[in-house]
Amino acid sequence: MDRKVIIAGNWKMNKTAAEGKALVEALKGLVADVCPSKADIVVCPPFTTIAAVAEAIKGSNIKLGAQNIHWAASGAFTGEIAADMLKELGVEYVIIGHSERRQYFGETDETVNKRVKAALAAGFKPIVCIGEMLEERESGKTEKVLFTQLEGGLAGLTKEDMANVVIAYEPVWAIGTGKTATPELAEETHNFIRMTLNDMFGKEVGEGVRIQYGGSMKAENAKELVAQRNIDGGLIGGAALKADSFAALVHNAIAE
Repeated sequence: MDRKVIIAGNWKMNKTAAEGKALVEALKGLVADVCPSKADIVVCPPFTTIAAVAEAIKGSNIKLGAQNIHWAASGAFTGEIAADMLKELGVEYVIIGHSERRQYFGETDETVNKRVKAALAAGFKPIVCIGEMLEERESGKTEKVLFTQLEGGLAGLTKEDMANVVIAYEPVWAIGTGKTATPELAEETHNFIRMTLNDMFGKEVGEGVRIQYGGSMKAENAKELVAQRNIDGGLIGGAALKADSFAALVHNAIAE
């Protein structure tokens, strides 16, 4: 199946509003030649930077994402962000269940599921993150961990819901470490994820879901990774914080 490439930059806790605006102002010109039918380019700034970035990318081919969303519409949830708050700013994509949220802030498959459902109900496209720790990989538990995260995180979703869901596979041992799974190893794991989605939602749906790779993808390895049958793009950390490196990654990912 011909799935459109999606490259999303997760800025994490980086870039003030002024810095974020400067970054996307530079990025716009560098990726202006990328046809929207060829790839989705997404930037996901911190909450305080979203408004400035939203204004700066107007009229460009860059889409806007957020790094989290709460499942409640409003209420006593200090430090959280609601769907309407993001919608008002023009957000289209929302990262949910990133390994750092799981590792440092108590995110579970259950809370991921609640956030995903809230995002879908509000009309967002959730980027649902899954991935194993190094010790889980080394002890042969990768598939069990990923299956559990998929089953829990996507529980109760319909086939129609899945048309708007992106999966991001991020081997935790390869995030920000400079370590990258070989294209063959990454493809093997992406294929397992695809087969699991086929089992859960049917082959027609599973084959249509875009699965990103999120383990230290950069300009140098983007082409080889995205050339794999089941790797449909990347969730990018460090390489997304500079316009030139992110633009080069995007171009290499879609190169014939």
